[in-house]
Amino acid sequence: MALWVILLCTLTASLLGGLYLLGTFRRRRPDEPPLDKGTIPWLGYALDFRRDSSGFLKGMQRKHGDIFTVLIGGYYFTFVLDPFCFGTIVKESRSKLDFKAFASKLVLQVFGYKSSPATYSIVHELSAKHLMGDGLTVMIQTTMENFQKLMFLPVSSGEEKRAWQEDNLFYYCYNIVFRAGYLALYGTEPHQGAADKEKADEQDRIHSNQLFQEFRKYDRLFPQLAYAVLSPKDKREAERLKRLFWSLLSVENCRQKDNISGWISDQVKLLVEDGVPEYMQDRFMFMLLWASQGNTGPTAFWLLLYLMKHPEAMKAVKDEIDKVSRESGQEVKPGSPPINITRDMLNHCPLLDSALEETLRLIAAPILIRAVLQDISLKMSSGTEYTLRKGDRVALFPHLSVQMNPEIHPEPHQFQYDRFVNPDGTKKEFYRDGKRLKYFSMPWGAGVSVCPGRFFATAEVKLFVFLMLSHYDLELVNREEEIPEIDTSRWGFGTMQPVRDVQFRFRPRF
Repeated sequence: MALWVILLCTLTASLLGGLYLLGTFRRRRPDEPPLDKGTIPWLGYALDFRRDSSGFLKGMQRKHGDIFTVLIGGYYFTFVLDPFCFGTIVKESRSKLDFKAFASKLVLQVFGYKSSPATYSIVHELSAKHLMGDGLTVMIQTTMENFQKLMFLPVSSGEEKRAWQEDNLFYYCYNIVFRAGYLALYGTEPHQGAADKEKADEQDRIHSNQLFQEFRKYDRLFPQLAYAVLSPKDKREAERLKRLFWSLLSVENCRQKDNISGWISDQVKLLVEDGVPEYMQDRFMFMLLWASQGNTGPTAFWLLLYLMKHPEAMKAVKDEIDKVSRESGQEVKPGSPPINITRDMLNHCPLLDSALEETLRLIAAPILIRAVLQDISLKMSSGTEYTLRKGDRVALFPHLSVQMNPEIHPEPHQFQYDRFVNPDGTKKEFYRDGKRLKYFSMPWGAGVSVCPGRFFATAEVKLFVFLMLSHYDLELVNREEEIPEIDTSRWGFGTMQPVRDVQFRFRPRF
């Protein structure tokens, strides 16, 4: 009899422990945000969130307001949609709110890279050195030269020079921008003398295109890989692709290249000094490739598409870049070399800046997550204070709370190329309820987790669009074609991608 009692008690304890781990007994405390666990133990709202994060959060906001806690895959996430609280969250000390644990787990899962304690500081330190300030000036020049290598191939006759070419816009933009950025960062084929240069350039074109084809295969799997919901077949393919990139981007292969950027070479040096083994350095190189090139091409696609769909925007931006080119002593004419775009020229394009920022407002949708390391108090703009519970996660989704908020951006679904610029070329300020907002658009994140390569990424997109509008006439094959819907499976991972491509055509302007 005693044995049965012991077994019964053991089973009961195990059951209660399991229910506790599944979140069954979680209750909202009086000073905490509204709690919504869903109906499925442990999973909670994981399926709804993964299916359409933005749609799910809109529904929760209507139900609970600007702050609420939901159960998603065994974790409790408190979403804060009040933009006046963003500063408190992104500036909070890492002893209270920390993003590293979550980021490290994701990086290991999708790239196979196990972060060392110094990884974060290495990336940020060298991004500040090479992708900002004087280092950015060097990178812009190198990237522009690679754009020219990929975009302006010689043609044989005058007739062919003015012929229309058709292509898929998303594919074209992603392909060219990815390859130019890759060559600028990871280096080019070595060559000796001018006679050997064209062969090396052709090898760069071939190799970078092959790399892009494999990268797109991986990129398509990325959301499911991040959520760990790949089918067995796709999981095998993801592993194949990871191993391929670990090999192609290996430190050993990088050593064979010319013109490798200081951003890459200096990071390798610091990883070696930190004692990171070479096989893990190879995985780090793959992580850097996706981080630097996974969003720029899609952003360029959306910007060119919006400009082609809005002729007044296209004319204004094209007139601006033509004016900047003339002021630099350059002009696109028959037989003239490609425009040599400098950082100073990019800095004198406020309408291009605004059009890009407006594009990012519409299609950049990161989710900013912090682990709550100790109970903290958060005061809403209404004056109500809530306690964020230790062990939970706090999350921001700026696309919903600020970027598409009609109280901040009137007609938020409309593309307005000059939304972010005043008539005199200065940047606009934005308000809600009469109070100025610091965070009115957050495509790059904010605080300690802000994207360290944002200035280089912005320059890449602007260089590409500047060159396209300077040298080509552009138009949609079907001018009445609607802008495609976004792929809702990619919410939270940066720039959104379309569910389908769009046919466009282009020809040299002169």
